[in-house]
Amino acid sequence: MILCDIGNTNATIFEDGKISKISIDKFQNFKRNEKIYYISVNDSINQKLQNDKNFVNLEPFFEIDTIYKTLGIDRIANCYSIDEGVIVDAGSAITIDVMANKMHLGGCIVPGISQSLKTYENISSRLKIALNSQIQLDALPQKTADAISYGIVKPIVLLIENISNNSKIYFTGGDGEFLSRFFKNGIYDRILIFRGMQKLIEEKEIL
Repeated sequence: MILCDIGNTNATIFEDGKISKISIDKFQNFKRNEKIYYISVNDSINQKLQNDKNFVNLEPFFEIDTIYKTLGIDRIANCYSIDEGVIVDAGSAITIDVMANKMHLGGCIVPGISQSLKTYENISSRLKIALNSQIQLDALPQKTADAISYGIVKPIVLLIENISNNSKIYFTGGDGEFLSRFFKNGIYDRILIFRGMQKLIEEKEIL
């Protein structure tokens, strides 16, 4: 089975337990003989694929109990795989969603780490730094580079702590593994979105 998560920059493909990425430009010519089950936030790709019988759009099959308006299909697929807990998808933006008894209670969105670093760079070229992935959050920094890393990471960690209220936290996305290190109740799952897609296909018996 081939699963595909299509974004605006890349398409991520999950096949035989392996993940690969293809740029959207190259994905325009992506062809396989077998069926490809996908979700997509890319409108132009959606239009291109809607008449291709080898591509099966899973979005219409998803049903999730929520009153949240305009919940993105990527967030829906992540939440679909978790009955109870907090889901943190840490990419260009960080989405935080809460599931309880298979119900989506709501969520929030904050800028991702890479976007926050760009904000500092836009303020001053002197504030252009790489994130210190070893930053300690239990003591105030004593140099500017660490102060920026601290200023980005600690508010995110505190927000997740506040929302999670000691529930299990499922991290995914490019910065998910990094953020999960700050939580004893954190679980990093690189393929969380694909677990949601697999679960849907099995439950709905989509062929």
